[in-house]
Amino acid sequence: MQQHPDRHIAVEIINAGLLAIWLPFKWIAWVAARLGSLLRRSGLAAEGQSARCASFDSSAWTPELLRHLEWRRFEELCAAYFEARGLGPSVVAHCRAWSPYPVGLKPLQELRAAMSAAGAGEGLMVSGGRFTAAAAELARKERIELIDGTRLLAELAGLAPEKSAALLKLATTGDFLTPTCPDCAIKMTSRRSTGDGRAFWGCMNYPRCKQTFFAS
Repeated sequence: MQQHPDRHIAVEIINAGLLAIWLPFKWIAWVAARLGSLLRRSGLAAEGQSARCASFDSSAWTPELLRHLEWRRFEELCAAYFEARGLGPSVVAHCRAWSPYPVGLKPLQELRAAMSAAGAGEGLMVSGGRFTAAAAELARKERIELIDGTRLLAELAGLAPEKSAALLKLATTGDFLTPTCPDCAIKMTSRRSTGDGRAFWGCMNYPRCKQTFFAS
């Protein structure tokens, strides 16, 4: 499983129009447009990786699926989830893809700083994994809502059926396993170290771009 890039993924909900109640067909049309973009981007997916994607059960939300979503796809899922929740302009939301390590204080402190800069009174942090006890304590003090992977799965499954199905399709369209290079915005390629043979993900634009993520 690849690690998501060590960068903070911020999604700020600033459009006051989100306060309006969207009709279901309009919301689904928005998701369909995002799917079209994903399909165009996924044309470079390798046959082997496509087979891996096909091996996942895409009929329901599962912890296994959430753990394997690459960081960019998780960001897109969160953005659509925020849309479905109808978050208002007074909320600053951040999301972090699954990691074996729980989210600690630093991401919460960065979110609090972003809230102050935006003049927002509330924050929302979504993680595909877990939060530390210290992070949970800070969140309580700073009016930050925490949604861990277990709760996120429950909320996605608990949406109106057409919305839950649309988000599930968004999450599993094309190559949702191969990480995206944060600098070049293209899918990375699997490589092995010439030293110890360790597997890693490297940017297709190497040597111009030297972004790498460890793989397991």
